[in-house]
Amino acid sequence: MQFSKDILKTLAVFHLDRPEASWEDLKERLKEIAEDALQGHSEDSRGLYMEIYDQMSNHLAEAASLGRFTGSQQRAIGTGQRVLRAAQERLEGRPQELTEIIGELSCSTSVAPSVSLSVNASSTDPITFEGLSELFIKERQGNVEGSTLKAIQSNCRTLSGFLGDLDIKTHTRADMVALKERVMDGRKVLTVNKLLTQLSTVMDWAVNNGFLERSYDKGLKIEKGADSERRPFSRDEVATIMDHANALPATDWKRWALSLGVLTGARIGELYQLTQDDIKQLDGITVIDINKDEKGKTLKNDFSIRQVPLVDGAYGFSLKTFLEWVASEPGKLFKAKAHYFNKPLNEALREPLGLKAGSDQSFHSLRHSLSGLLKAAATPEVIAQSITGHSSGNITYDLYAGSQRVPVGTLHEALVKAFTLAAK
Repeated sequence: MQFSKDILKTLAVFHLDRPEASWEDLKERLKEIAEDALQGHSEDSRGLYMEIYDQMSNHLAEAASLGRFTGSQQRAIGTGQRVLRAAQERLEGRPQELTEIIGELSCSTSVAPSVSLSVNASSTDPITFEGLSELFIKERQGNVEGSTLKAIQSNCRTLSGFLGDLDIKTHTRADMVALKERVMDGRKVLTVNKLLTQLSTVMDWAVNNGFLERSYDKGLKIEKGADSERRPFSRDEVATIMDHANALPATDWKRWALSLGVLTGARIGELYQLTQDDIKQLDGITVIDINKDEKGKTLKNDFSIRQVPLVDGAYGFSLKTFLEWVASEPGKLFKAKAHYFNKPLNEALREPLGLKAGSDQSFHSLRHSLSGLLKAAATPEVIAQSITGHSSGNITYDLYAGSQRVPVGTLHEALVKAFTLAAK
């Protein structure tokens, strides 16, 4: 049976596209989806989630009636429909059924590891964190961008160095507290918390997949002073940066890179990859199309793919002059090598503010500034995330609704409102 793309997406969300999956595998996935459905939503996104749950339930029903599935898959389809109905009831203020389903799914939820992964919780063989992290990374390969995978590998190497030959299967809370003390030595709070987050990610994966009975890593992260060390620019500072940019020659690439940073909150690497073809007209609105369509382009993750409208007149930005410059730059808009793009751009950013290199403000701070401006304008979270390219952190919404973009016109209205507020 050939299903529609939408039905196939729903089946993938529930891991029903994997005929080799056991009931334990499918049950664990159902539990994740049910727990995710307990998370709070804004009033603006509530209706969207209700519609998504309804569509997914219909897709499961059609698949069950027309497709061929194993007994475990059929059982998972029925339970999945219960989860979706309960999720809708939770949105209407009745969470009882959803919590009861989670309780049912929590009974004996450990997933049996594959034969090739020879260590499991019942085995007497010791396993080090290095061994666990190798198995974790092997499973993650192909699911994350190369840059993200390198960061995971680096974090795991650091943690493995500290934990050494410790048998993780017999670790104690004292072992984890001692690890935290070693990680804290000479590192900034943000770095410490990133490493501890990586530790928890691997340990949770190990428990969920039957390698450990339990872990003792929770509650280690540092709360005090854990805020991002990149300080956003104030509204006056952003205005000063744009005044400086607008005064640069129309042929100076730094003028337009600074402007795009302020107006879109795009990461410096995302701007560097833009081509002439990435400046588009959609529904009468000019956007920058951040994508991976061409060989060599990389993004932080798939949520980074987006189309961000440009607001003519914001902070004195001239869309007409910008488009004239774009027309004169075939191929890549910013043609210098990466090092000769990043460093001069940050220098151009610091110059009008009199900032020194190494300060707590950089080009990335423009991203924080735009996020703050959108928040101050009471922009719904789903719209702000569509502009900045952030994940919602919600399994169902990210996996299933990720292909359903917020209309460009809606994003443009939100940005116009935010920039109008900034001008007051």
